[in-house]
Amino acid sequence: MAVFTPVSEEDAAAFIAPLALGELTSLRGIPCGIENTNYFVTTNAGEFVLTLFERLSEAQLSFSLQLMLHLARKKISVPEPKADENGRMVFRLNGKAACVVTRLEGGHCQEPERHHCEQVGETLGCMHQAGSDFDMQHVNSRGYEWWFQAADRILPLLDGERRGVLIDELRFQEELTSDSSYRELPRGPVHGDLFRDNVMFSKAASQESLTGAEKLSGFFDFYFAGTDILIFDVAVCLNDWCIDRQTGALLPAMATALVEGYERARALTLPERCYLPAVLRAVALRFWLSRLVDLHFPRDSALLQAHDPEHFFRVLCHHRRSSLSDSEGSS
Repeated sequence: MAVFTPVSEEDAAAFIAPLALGELTSLRGIPCGIENTNYFVTTNAGEFVLTLFERLSEAQLSFSLQLMLHLARKKISVPEPKADENGRMVFRLNGKAACVVTRLEGGHCQEPERHHCEQVGETLGCMHQAGSDFDMQHVNSRGYEWWFQAADRILPLLDGERRGVLIDELRFQEELTSDSSYRELPRGPVHGDLFRDNVMFSKAASQESLTGAEKLSGFFDFYFAGTDILIFDVAVCLNDWCIDRQTGALLPAMATALVEGYERARALTLPERCYLPAVLRAVALRFWLSRLVDLHFPRDSALLQAHDPEHFFRVLCHHRRSSLSDSEGSS
């Protein structure tokens, strides 16, 4: 999240009026993230988030909001889009498509422990189960085709080592996705971006900070959601929640906790288990590329916070070394 498009209190008050959310009492820009403009909206009736979509397509926005509604109705803890009396959820504000959703309680966990990973995994499994009868389809906007489009822009800007890794990894992923067994992996709606800053944990009243007794209060920011293999989401979580941020290495105890939590709600199939190491590489590639694009082709923002691409280069290299070791060990 970020602030690209300024919104005044007068703008916000007029915007929320048809949604029957009460009278505006405060408006505050959210500095985190890099895609959309976001504000915390407080009224005398509750807490909400106002989002202006800077470059989201109509199809992507419709898919994301309908998925959130579907999951909320299935009792999954996600923000619920608010509609006017005619059922409309998307409006125009300062020249941009915009919507309002409920605000989740709690805070982010930036230093996760096993119990955080277990809860993330279990909630993700519940989300995938709840989404199994969601009938809309939308391509993952940061999936396979986008990787090659992004690589065309990025390759001329990389040094020799990174250029070689990118070319080789794209070749590996191209071969992987051509396998018929890969194409038969379970598919459905995926969040696509389930990082630590897109999950909320609520603390007990006696806690001053997140210390270990907190409970997961929800997933949010579904604006990269799409239809893909379900283990794409599992790999996203493993690559953020269960990674040593200094080395890029997967932390086995944390990864085990997350997968065990997931399987309490939805058991992985044998093919999913077999393909997971390769999908970990795919996800690391996806986020390395997106961070490189954001670094080299930045957009204007009042509160933009860029992310370091080198982190996911380290994660990708770790997974590549692990895959090589596994193949040598089995030969």
